[in-house]
Amino acid sequence: MGEQRATTDGGARNDHSFFGQPRALANIFGVEMWERFSFYGMQGILLIYLYYSVADGGLGLPEASAAGIVGAYGGGVYLSTILGAWIADRLLGSERVLFFSAIVIMAGHLALALLPGFVGVGVGLVLVAFGSGGLKANATSVVGTLYAPDDMRRDAGFSLFYLGINLGGFLGPILTGLLQSTLGFHWGFGLAALGMAIGLVQYSFGRKRLPAEASAVPNPLPRGRIGLVIGIAVAGVVVIVVLVATGLITAENLVVWVIGTTIVAAVVYFAVILSSRRITAVERSRVVGFIPLFIASVAFWSLYQQQFTVLTIYSDKQLNRDLFGWEMPVSWVQSINPIFIIILSGVFAAIWTKLGARQPSTPVKFALGTAIMGVGFLLFIPFAGGGPNSTPLLAIIGILFVFTVAELLLSPVGLSVTTKLAPEVFHTQMVALFFLSVALGTAISGRLAEFYSAETEVGYFGVLGGIAIVLGLALAVGSRGVLRLMRGVR
Repeated sequence: MGEQRATTDGGARNDHSFFGQPRALANIFGVEMWERFSFYGMQGILLIYLYYSVADGGLGLPEASAAGIVGAYGGGVYLSTILGAWIADRLLGSERVLFFSAIVIMAGHLALALLPGFVGVGVGLVLVAFGSGGLKANATSVVGTLYAPDDMRRDAGFSLFYLGINLGGFLGPILTGLLQSTLGFHWGFGLAALGMAIGLVQYSFGRKRLPAEASAVPNPLPRGRIGLVIGIAVAGVVVIVVLVATGLITAENLVVWVIGTTIVAAVVYFAVILSSRRITAVERSRVVGFIPLFIASVAFWSLYQQQFTVLTIYSDKQLNRDLFGWEMPVSWVQSINPIFIIILSGVFAAIWTKLGARQPSTPVKFALGTAIMGVGFLLFIPFAGGGPNSTPLLAIIGILFVFTVAELLLSPVGLSVTTKLAPEVFHTQMVALFFLSVALGTAISGRLAEFYSAETEVGYFGVLGGIAIVLGLALAVGSRGVLRLMRGVR
């Protein structure tokens, strides 16, 4: 049996039929591209579906409540990555979790397309959040199994994989937005379901080409503890149902619950790692050094993720979307960022390669990313308080260019530095901590959006942008101290 696996793995890893990469990468590339197509396609029209009037095909929620729901959902996606990673590590293995997650995502989009009103929203968003979290947590891991540790194609393979993510993120909002604006919201949600179905079918045909390592369970849960885990899961569901049934959790305060849950989870994670006797003094210092980066990451994502809340409202109400006499769908604004990422990712990689050891340290990159994100918010101020069609499309394109520069300074290095700072016995938990920073920032973005209105734009963009710049400057000033805590990790 061991010889068979080694042969299979060797065959998968030695294959060069997909642009010089293993053929199995094409299947993972495809499922990730179509998942991002469905994810961003749905998210591009979700907020306006929630607050558009019933006459216009929406649900008629107040904008603040709708933004809170979108923020809570986004936070839930990143919270569920932790659950997806745990199930892969202890129960099913990454490949099976990826496959089942794709099915759950498709079911969620179908619920949004076919079930009426708030029932469809509730069922659909819960399924998409859990499914996307599971797929996000494990797709990267499965790609990693395609390469031997010393395979020089690994970085190029991950670059192709990243291209798939952004192709899906670019095409999704464009096509779902076209259907929404011509046929209605449920057609847009249906297209998201169809995209995920295409990704799932093509992936199904390629599963057999994956190395056995992709299906391995690294740290199997003892059989005697499976009943306990099932009991805890059932109890958790019962508690949530009771909280909803008694009115303690509502659509209006859902985002607050997500924020609170994420903060508690992050504090517990830090406490467990820092108090462990199994880590060395150097490892403990590195975890402490990660705390300022965690805070900067939360601040960054709390502004960046407002692309799906505040920017959507702004694009709907104030952006001039006229293209040669035809009005561009609101969701198309969500496709601008992926274009810039595709273009600029190679530029940034070339810059860091050219600078080598002279490139900025990780704390400085985080500081720049946070501060530049704040600058991006300040750029809204000259157009604040304008009426319909008052903001030129070029202005939003320029602002999203700044958003992308900030993202490329912080996001790609986030997981990388997390794995470098992680104590040996808490490697997965540290990665979970990074995802918790994204979850917390995303949920906060929804909560902040509840305070946004056309009348308060100058104060809103000015205060949040100013806070981000101050946090970035503070991290830059303290970067040497953070580096000392990081003990040799740069």
